[in-house]
Amino acid sequence: MNNFLFVAAENDAIPKCKAGGMGDVVRDVPRQISMRGDAAHVVVPAYSRLHENGEFLMNLNFQLRDQTYTAELYKVQPKKEFENLSHYVIHHPEIQPGDIAHIYHNDPTEPFYNDAVKYFIFCTAVAEAVNQNAFGHLDIVHLHDWHSSLLLFLRKYHPAFEKLKQLRFVYTIHNLAIQGIRPFGGNYSSIHNFFPEISIDYDNLRDYRYHDCINLMAVGVRLADAVHTVSPSYKEDILLPSNPPDFIGGESLEIDLQNADREGRLFGILNGSNYNNIRSVEKGRLYRNIIRALFGWLQEESKQYKYDFLAHTGEKIMDYVEKKPAFIVSSVARLTEQKFYYIKHSPEAFVAILDKLEKVNGVFMLLGTGAPEYEEMFREISYKHKNFIFTNGQSEDLIDSIYLESDLYFMPSLFEPCGISQMLAMRNGHPCLVHYTGGLKDTVKHLKTGFTFDGKTTDDKIKNMVDSFDLVLDIFLNDKPQWNKIKLSAKKERFTWEKSVDEYYKFLYAITI
Repeated sequence: MNNFLFVAAENDAIPKCKAGGMGDVVRDVPRQISMRGDAAHVVVPAYSRLHENGEFLMNLNFQLRDQTYTAELYKVQPKKEFENLSHYVIHHPEIQPGDIAHIYHNDPTEPFYNDAVKYFIFCTAVAEAVNQNAFGHLDIVHLHDWHSSLLLFLRKYHPAFEKLKQLRFVYTIHNLAIQGIRPFGGNYSSIHNFFPEISIDYDNLRDYRYHDCINLMAVGVRLADAVHTVSPSYKEDILLPSNPPDFIGGESLEIDLQNADREGRLFGILNGSNYNNIRSVEKGRLYRNIIRALFGWLQEESKQYKYDFLAHTGEKIMDYVEKKPAFIVSSVARLTEQKFYYIKHSPEAFVAILDKLEKVNGVFMLLGTGAPEYEEMFREISYKHKNFIFTNGQSEDLIDSIYLESDLYFMPSLFEPCGISQMLAMRNGHPCLVHYTGGLKDTVKHLKTGFTFDGKTTDDKIKNMVDSFDLVLDIFLNDKPQWNKIKLSAKKERFTWEKSVDEYYKFLYAITI
């Protein structure tokens, strides 16, 4: 039996520990491993809340900032039990919840300041837990994004954690754009402040752009035994330099990634999707679930600043309860540059899509929260366009209803490491209109399982996005046999974790199945 440890910032196998797609992966891959007869342990930070109903296992004592830190390791109950699969959280008072999903901090004036502090403490505590055999005799440690890459720094440079050198370390890149860059020194959340006893290897740790900083994403890429991107096409994209906004590639790390590729350490393996025991809602409850979500948000103190807008959305919805739209386009996403840059760059293109929908009694439904400037833009558009229904909040029931009852799922991502939304929409038999990039290239086939757009420049892409939307409407209205064929083909697609984890074993874990 092989014994795995997964280290990440999110884990959707336990309640209230997900902000994005990483949480899904960290939930699903260990389950797949346990079903193969191997053992898996998953550890995440407690964020001052997730340990409260857990089982205390041990104190973890280690040196940081020339002081003794004591963190606590807890075993916690998952949403669903699997044999040979255990979940843990690490609690320390400085591992604080952030303002994004009560996990990540948003530090606009000094990026990654708070997150660096909590993940430095978390990773060092995990290293000490491995020293103490808290997870048994391990074979593989699988790290996810920069939040866990400090373990590779500790493995290479810290004399207290020599035991880590006996293990194979795999590093998964979920989003190369978020790199965890912090100063080497002169700052509370600097590497020198937390590890004053370690002589800093500047050449192997520095960021190419900011020479006085460590790049923790680069640490993962440079020091892991295997590096993994969450789709084959994203791997190809990030080997090339970025030319924003027309092309998002290696984000200054393309040389490191090219080196990893040359050394046979870089692998692109597509994420899977869940096709079993799917959380479901009853069909026909879309508008009811919107109203229910709106009433819930109206009672939250934190939503008071957009009270008028939520009431406006509720009033708008009532018209559609009686008179159902003929065509529903939807998006469910964090409102960020990655997801909606093209609309922010050209709101008039989005308005053109709304106008085309209005002519065929169609609506566009967007659910999400995120960057204030994106929220404000979509609220302004909603006030002006009756057929744009913007639900500016988060609701699991409503999300499920949107995925179930849409006709077209819209995903114009600037870049996309893998994407799970398109898989969820296709699982329900709904074609997607996507930007032909990253993992979207690997999952949506133009005029077969959905629709794609691309172009050499940003303006080309935006024009082609609107033209592709015209094609969608033309087929939906005038060629029902082809529309139904695309729907059926989308529903039949299977991006299974079984297939993905087969490749994990072969390439990432170097284990013969």
